[in-house]
Amino acid sequence: MSQALKDIKVRSENLPTANASLYAAGEKIYPRDVRGRFTRWRQLFVIATQLVYFGLPWINWQGQQALWFDMENFRLYCFGQTFWPQDFVYLSALLICSAFGLFLWTAVAGRLWCGYACPQTVYSEIMLWIERRVEGDRKARIQLDQQAMNGRKFAIKSLKHGLMLLFSLITGVTFVSYFTPMRTLIAAAPSLNYGPWEIFWILFYGGFTYLFAAHLREQVCKYMCPYARFQGVMFDPDSLIISYNGARGEPRAARNLAEDRQALGHGDCVNCGLCVQVCPVGIDIRAGLQYECIGCAACIDACDEVMDKMHYPRGLIGYTSENIQQGKYSASQIKRRILRPRVLLYVLALGAALGITLGAYAMRLPFRVELMRDRSALVRETADGLLENTYLFKVMNVSSHDQHFRIAAQGLHGLALAADESVLTVKAGQMRLQGVRLRAAPQDAGPGGHPVVFTVRLLEDPSAQVQETSSFIGE
Repeated sequence: MSQALKDIKVRSENLPTANASLYAAGEKIYPRDVRGRFTRWRQLFVIATQLVYFGLPWINWQGQQALWFDMENFRLYCFGQTFWPQDFVYLSALLICSAFGLFLWTAVAGRLWCGYACPQTVYSEIMLWIERRVEGDRKARIQLDQQAMNGRKFAIKSLKHGLMLLFSLITGVTFVSYFTPMRTLIAAAPSLNYGPWEIFWILFYGGFTYLFAAHLREQVCKYMCPYARFQGVMFDPDSLIISYNGARGEPRAARNLAEDRQALGHGDCVNCGLCVQVCPVGIDIRAGLQYECIGCAACIDACDEVMDKMHYPRGLIGYTSENIQQGKYSASQIKRRILRPRVLLYVLALGAALGITLGAYAMRLPFRVELMRDRSALVRETADGLLENTYLFKVMNVSSHDQHFRIAAQGLHGLALAADESVLTVKAGQMRLQGVRLRAAPQDAGPGGHPVVFTVRLLEDPSAQVQETSSFIGE
């Protein structure tokens, strides 16, 4: 038998059989409850983000919902301002500013977004809170899952998942309320008089909230989120990351409070495992920085609590950097190292993007004008012998109050608009199409096209005006 055939035979013998599993079975993680300063910050962000998300649809602003995506009329209401598809540039600018902000705080302190404000983290924290209140602490939850199904376990599990489904349904309704006003949804609730798309998105958004936050949890962060994969390119040796001080903690060993660790040759780590038990993604931070770490700092709170009980100094697990761990500078110099060239470049880029965006928005007129010629009849003669061209104005009022406009034209001697068409009113947040007839004497408008300039002026603020160019066709 040739060597190639032998190699094929060996490889075929090593292939998994039909009953073999290609993937390691996932183990359910039971995060332990923890107290501390970072936990309080995380809870504060959960409350703040949900107050904004659930509260905005209930706020009325000048007679309508403060934030409303009016998809039927292709416009967005945002606290009295109306944005049309032509204002898409502001959304692009907002996304650019968000990207630079993400680069900035990642370069400074790692995955702060993931650990404190990401919807996956926030909703997982809420689901864990429900789970702890219904099933108990970590030990009780583990014991409950190890039990065979019985009446008590079925009741507890049903209550837990019922509350999770209810919360997920509320998140779905709230999501849809940004497109169909909340008060409209509430009024239709008794009869469930919702449209098919409303029902679809309530179930879709609520269903995925339940799936991701109640079941998948850390798997979304570990296997589905792309940020975990490319965050490494935004780190540098000075970025603050959550790290275990191995030089201080090793060799780790369990002990009681009366034992002298130095005499026994032990490090500060008592090998209690609490840093692993409180981790929502189930990693051991003592093994070094791992891409699964979401930077929630739960392990810091747990370790600090143990250090306090052992009367050891805090900081065995803490925010540090690679250069600090290598002794290139001391921990007291962290603040000075934050303002390094990479961070300053991100600050400048973010500041420039914000400045340009805010400047452009400040110069944004409270109305928009589009001019179109009526090409079905380029020129016609009126009963009194004048030449007449017809134009169509589309005026969009992007403010929160009614506006009045005056249209004027210049470019030819004796050029005039029909008197009843020179002034128009556009209601707040609305768009109006206005036909305009422009007239000139035949002796003033010879054959061919003549350039004309239309001026649309806001009567409430004469300095706000828009000019549009077109042409007047003569005979």
